[in-house]
Amino acid sequence: MTHAFDLIVLGVGMAAISAANKCAAAGWSVAVVDELPYGGTCALRGCDPKKMLRRGAEIIDAARLMRGKGVEDDGLRFNWADLVAFKRSFTDKMPGRIESNLEENGVTTFHGSAKFLNDNTVEVGGETRLQGRYFLIATGAKPRPLDVPGVEHLIDNAAFMELDDLPKRILFVGGGYISFEFAHIAARAGSDVTIIDRGARPLKAFDPDLVDKLVERSRTAGVELRTGTALNSVERDAGGYTVHVETNGEAEQFSTDLVVHGAGRVPAIDRLDLAAAGVNATDAGVSVTRHLQSVSNPAVYAAGDAADTEGAPLTPVAVFQGKVAASNMLKGDHAEPDYRGVPSVVFTIPELARVGMLEAEAKETGRNVRIQFTDTSGWYSNMRVGETCAAAKIIIDEDTDEILGAHLLGPEYAELINFLGLTIKLGLKTDDLMQMTAAYPSVASDLGSML
Repeated sequence: MTHAFDLIVLGVGMAAISAANKCAAAGWSVAVVDELPYGGTCALRGCDPKKMLRRGAEIIDAARLMRGKGVEDDGLRFNWADLVAFKRSFTDKMPGRIESNLEENGVTTFHGSAKFLNDNTVEVGGETRLQGRYFLIATGAKPRPLDVPGVEHLIDNAAFMELDDLPKRILFVGGGYISFEFAHIAARAGSDVTIIDRGARPLKAFDPDLVDKLVERSRTAGVELRTGTALNSVERDAGGYTVHVETNGEAEQFSTDLVVHGAGRVPAIDRLDLAAAGVNATDAGVSVTRHLQSVSNPAVYAAGDAADTEGAPLTPVAVFQGKVAASNMLKGDHAEPDYRGVPSVVFTIPELARVGMLEAEAKETGRNVRIQFTDTSGWYSNMRVGETCAAAKIIIDEDTDEILGAHLLGPEYAELINFLGLTIKLGLKTDDLMQMTAAYPSVASDLGSML
């Protein structure tokens, strides 16, 4: 049986939900399709559940930092099973809530794998056919395939958050967000943690000076980083796993109880049969115009991690891309995503945040750049909680007084970066920020001194 809709959305993550609801509110007939539980990575397998697990690690770390300062943490410990149950109290309800909300808004929901049959038809679950006037591809991302023997022994971030018990020895492959965030949680839970990264420096999208500080802080928390280390193979043995690596040309091996894939993600578009619909794509996602329209099939748009755009693979970016795509389908191509001032945060403990340009990028523009670097570890807001690792680097155009980039490492700095992101988005000056009167004592009250 074939059903016809004005819009068919493939994937039901944040980009998809924002677009589907917007078009349904405009009176369009809209269908959404996903073979996974509704909610996407952020709500079910990424941002939100990860932050709930991190809460346990925050409490452990905060108590340890206050040893000898009035807090006795003897006996304080992780109960991993209870923490995972707490996480599930959120994630288990989300798919049903999301589906109910979509249906209440007039969106028709389908479950199953989808693939294109031609330029205006998809097949769901090998049976149901859906014809669309427009399509939005918002299928998100999946772990990057690794071509090494024994790769089947690795688990991904979703499986990590479903573990009934946390093993004693954990090896993370890759030096990005996933590895660092989950490594910090696991270390506070008492696991012996190692991260291997084939590159010379992890977290390449972030300021190298602050990354160096975070790496050292990670070591004090029990996270060991091995750079220049490539994964060669993984073997199962009686004691767990033997991981064969190559470090600077020398063969080595690790014994571990768990190997976690944190070596990046790629667009989850390989099973859609895009060629059948005449949709061009690269390894970075569906090839789109600045209006998020497919360059080869005008009936198809793409948003979020599935689209090849200059936007970072972040949930807020996916949300506003979904809205932009919906607006362009409804009214004709007129809107473009605005990526100015979008912050990005690695939720380690403490967190590492960035918005705008890196120092090297700013200097390459030829502008008269001033670098304001401050070690904030001794400031009251960090001394108060016992944290000794904190710093800020603000990149300023000396001639215009504009903030070109901001990089922060410290407790609660994920909130502080939002002020700097808004400043960049609105084109404000450092003098404008200096005029803000913040509540004191709060972390935001440190902002003026960072400039």
